[in-house]
Amino acid sequence: MKIIVASKNPVKINATLEGFGDFFDEVSVEGVSVESGVSDQPMSDEETLAGARNRVANAQKLFPGADFWIGVEGGLQREAEGLVAFAWIVITDGSQKGESRTTSFMLPPKVALLVESGYELGTANDMVFKQHNSKQKSGAVGLLTGDKIDRTQLYRQAVQLALIPFLNKELYSPSFR
Repeated sequence: MKIIVASKNPVKINATLEGFGDFFDEVSVEGVSVESGVSDQPMSDEETLAGARNRVANAQKLFPGADFWIGVEGGLQREAEGLVAFAWIVITDGSQKGESRTTSFMLPPKVALLVESGYELGTANDMVFKQHNSKQKSGAVGLLTGDKIDRTQLYRQAVQLALIPFLNKELYSPSFR
């Protein structure tokens, strides 16, 4: 089974490999660079979901020979209490689609302030936590939990949940809509 991840970020590739690997044997995952069509730091639930959908569509056009295409887009949402981080996962096999959002968590005010002033979350985390390229490692969630939960784990469950329509095709067929 060939899966194209619409990103070269190792976290997104590994989350896909682990998530699919729990349900399917002999999974091959390849990361590719495609445009998300949204800002580098999506700042709403809607923009983040649009980015994941765009990544899937762009990967499908550029790399048509796969069994599945997956888009993983991290984003932020302003809430009354502060800035919340999460990601959207979109999967298609060309005829069916599955979507899921990760759990979300509150960012520290110092990180939120940097993001609000124009920095991408990964850069803000690197500045506050004195790290380098944390977004391709454990991410904000790993930094904040002492790596008890890392970004791969956060995305893995959402990948698995986005696979539900493919694991239960008879329940998600057009005749039930």
